[in-house]
Amino acid sequence: MPLVLASSSPYRRALLRRLKLPFSVESPEIDESPRPDETPLELALRLAREKAAVIAARHPGALVIGSDQVAVFQGQAIGKPGSFEAARDQLRRFGGRDVLFHTALCVTDGRRDLLEQVPTECRFLPLDDARIEYYLRAEQPYDTAGSAKAEQLGVALMERMRSDDPTALIGLPLIALCRMLRDFGLEPLAPSQETAS
Repeated sequence: MPLVLASSSPYRRALLRRLKLPFSVESPEIDESPRPDETPLELALRLAREKAAVIAARHPGALVIGSDQVAVFQGQAIGKPGSFEAARDQLRRFGGRDVLFHTALCVTDGRRDLLEQVPTECRFLPLDDARIEYYLRAEQPYDTAGSAKAEQLGVALMERMRSDDPTALIGLPLIALCRMLRDFGLEPLAPSQETAS
């Protein structure tokens, strides 16, 4: 069964490569706008499912992975900053406070969907403008929810992180994904797998 990652994210692609399974990548190009009265968790789950469904419709017989992440600060969804100024404003607000990241995951064969979410609780350090600006110029995390590129220098912004899956904050919870792939009969530890190109 072909495996397809429904994502344009280089971070998710790099994470999926860790499983050494052959896969292809296709961008789902969906509208990610929240719906009225939709909670951040509902938004993350819906977008993960929609991403997977769009690509599954294009590839009958494939197993498709969709994922989405929504950061939540003081009950409000926080998106990707898109610019230096917006990222600086986000990090100024986060300093010394907690931010919750919902990482949602959907695996589908076009007939059956498996859906999970893995939360990551992050306490940010108190941050002054000098540290914020150094980080932003070094990492340019403008395409990352909440400006926190934790797989790189963004980990230095944190006082602590709590999650059941260390890859969830990066954008693709691999522990949950392995469990879901096995449910579809795809074993990441099978010795005959070939690495994706």
